[in-house]
Amino acid sequence: MKKEIKAAIEKATLDELDEMQLLIQSTREIRHIEARNSALEAAKEAASKHGFNLDELIGGKKGKKKTVPPKYRNPENPGETWTGRGRRPKWVEAALANGKSLKSLEIG
Repeated sequence: MKKEIKAAIEKATLDELDEMQLLIQSTREIRHIEARNSALEAAKEAASKHGFNLDELIGGKKGKKKTVPPKYRNPENPGETWTGRGRRPKWVEAALANGKSLKSLEIG
């Protein structure tokens, strides 16, 4: 087969060589993806055989992040809340600039 391929390459025009190259690249990518998926399935089966989930073993998907309930509410617009994490919203900054305390913005 190698001789046949070599002969075909040697006879090919530049356009045909470009076409062959694209075909080889795309086929190679497909084979790589297939090999990866096959290896992943084998790893999942091996983990399952030992009573584990693959994600547990490799530290993959941790599950849903917990949502944090809001700790502060805008007294002028109750629909605006803030958990107290991350950057302060503009309404919190404005309230603090107007002399209100963070404690006065707390919910409940």
